[in-house]
Amino acid sequence: MDKTLICQGREVCGADIDWLRACIREHPDWSRHRITKHICEDWGWRTHTGQLKTFAARSFIDKLEVKGLLELPPVRLGMRRVHRNPYPEVMPPDAISIDAAFADIAPVSIELVVTGSYEHGCFAHYLKQHHYLGFNRTVGEHLEYLVRDTHGRDLACVLFGGAAWKSAPRDHWIGWNATVRQRNLLFMTNNTRFLILPWVRVPHLASHILGRIMRRLSHDWLCRYGHPVHLVETFVEKDRFKGTCYKAANWTYLGQTQGRSRQDRYSNLSVPVKDILAYPLCKNFRDKLCAC
Repeated sequence: MDKTLICQGREVCGADIDWLRACIREHPDWSRHRITKHICEDWGWRTHTGQLKTFAARSFIDKLEVKGLLELPPVRLGMRRVHRNPYPEVMPPDAISIDAAFADIAPVSIELVVTGSYEHGCFAHYLKQHHYLGFNRTVGEHLEYLVRDTHGRDLACVLFGGAAWKSAPRDHWIGWNATVRQRNLLFMTNNTRFLILPWVRVPHLASHILGRIMRRLSHDWLCRYGHPVHLVETFVEKDRFKGTCYKAANWTYLGQTQGRSRQDRYSNLSVPVKDILAYPLCKNFRDKLCAC
């Protein structure tokens, strides 16, 4: 392997790939899950609460296999448990056009989705079918919200996940260097998906949802993962969206991405340029994010 890859903040070079190949060769009885546990234990890939980042490691080795850099053992389908499917197949309610004033659908409920629930299935279905980026299994710490109106009708889906590993405008605005960013990145989150269902047309709904979630997000994160988040970021594809709802909800514009993939260290992969916006969840967010 000539080029260095980045995963979980670690530069993965040819020697690391050779190490992985040797592990697989020396342990032919290991499953893919056992391999990912070994990677996490050896490389120190753990969450803030000490849990192994096996989902991230699994995604990593699967990508190496696709690139032809690893030969992994076959997937052991017979060992999978029914509950391992995080997105149960559901039949969401029929789409009914909701074209109304906000007062006509209020109060709006914002439900924190539980994995494996009916709402979880609806959430995944809506994003897969109606979000331009689609939806796959989430990796690492994340929160999902399903928004409904006063009549119980589904309105929107909002997903928060891991913050971008690095972003020059954001890091400069916070006051981060590489060391502090690596230590405190877990105290940030990224609004990776925001979908108002296509048959819903309610003025000011999107900014209302953002404002409501921002007031509870850090507490919800603390309850689920044992630590708060102090800042939220999002990336808005500028040729596709104007980001009006974020601006109306008082998010701060920080700059633009360089139009490169997060895994691209050699400027070979062109991706759409995105506006970078952020929203602090507390007044002293810089002090908290820059703490040693």
